[in-house]
Amino acid sequence: MALNTALSGINAAQSDLNVISNNISNANTAGFKGSRAEFADIFAVTGLNLNSTATGSGTRMEDVAQQFSQGDIETTGNSLDLAISGNGFFTVNNGNGVGYTRAGNFQTDANNYVVTPSGAKLQVYPPNGIGGFDTSTLVPLQLVSAQSNATATSLVTMTSNLPASATVPTNPFSTTDATSYNAATPVTVYDSQGGTHQGTVYFVKTATNAWNANLYVDGISAGTQAMTFDTTGKLATPAGGNLVFTPVNLGNGSNPLALTVNLSNTTQFGDSYAAGAISQNGFTAGTFTSIDIDSKGVVTAKYSNNQSTQVGQIALANFANLQGLRQLGNTEWAASGDSGTAVMGSAGSGQFGGVQSGALESSNTSDTTAQLVDMIKAQRNYQANAQVLGTDNTLAAALFQAVSR
Repeated sequence: MALNTALSGINAAQSDLNVISNNISNANTAGFKGSRAEFADIFAVTGLNLNSTATGSGTRMEDVAQQFSQGDIETTGNSLDLAISGNGFFTVNNGNGVGYTRAGNFQTDANNYVVTPSGAKLQVYPPNGIGGFDTSTLVPLQLVSAQSNATATSLVTMTSNLPASATVPTNPFSTTDATSYNAATPVTVYDSQGGTHQGTVYFVKTATNAWNANLYVDGISAGTQAMTFDTTGKLATPAGGNLVFTPVNLGNGSNPLALTVNLSNTTQFGDSYAAGAISQNGFTAGTFTSIDIDSKGVVTAKYSNNQSTQVGQIALANFANLQGLRQLGNTEWAASGDSGTAVMGSAGSGQFGGVQSGALESSNTSDTTAQLVDMIKAQRNYQANAQVLGTDNTLAAALFQAVSR
């Protein structure tokens, strides 16, 4: 009896050592969650009302309980390294089903999908076209490396001051005659193919408080528009300050460039011309340069033309019973009947923690001190049970020797 009981203790200690060694071996595995061996006693009752005199029959491993405490978050500087500060799991798909992980050491594959080191694709909510995300569906995150489309300039906004004391030029307007206009403001504009063109607005005073604005693009006239100021120097006409010019055919295969110049903040004060802020809404084509992921898991692709596009929001999952998750390896888990159905959401909302880009969650066994202490305890348990085996064997040998005399 004692031999079997001690043997169960040795087996239990060996199982405990196996769990501890696995924890220690994964001390540097990002997102790893350690386990704890849990044991129960074996008590065999041989007859009715004999509990007070019956002894136990040893121990057995009852469960290997996963420990989902958060590991330390370490900064890496890699934008595709992600850590969850708080509750939640990243959702990934390896082609055979959905898995869940806390390991955020993602990378891109040959098709620009964001994947785990084992190739499982990170899942996101796609943009819904109205500034948000469609949380009813999941798609793999793909970083589009193609160029950002060009957009033709349609609106130019100018803020300047035209001199109230200016005189009306005597010469007919000509872009080559500086005495035929009072001021000129250059601006760079873009066509529908992203080509760059030089636009210039020439201001010509025509009468008291009255001016003409002449727009030229690459030396091609887009027409003339009139404007007037009131007695306080503020723009009176056109209403709203928008001067709509004739579309310019640039002759390069792009669409005619139709420009509106907004001068609502242009004034007529003093005796000198002062150019102010100038902006326009067009831009050339751009190439993919970087990725940005904010604390809510919104993934934004950035391009060389200073444009950006939201490509998705990282989907997080949580479970009613984390202990019920089924381990898959590669620091991934799968839902099971014991864990319950995944509760889906996004970072920073409800029960979910925030996402930190450029950081990784370390293994929660990275501090091996506690593991080494547990290992010493398991080793002592093993030695103690082995001593029981030796003692019982010695007693049995003495008994057999006495009987044989």
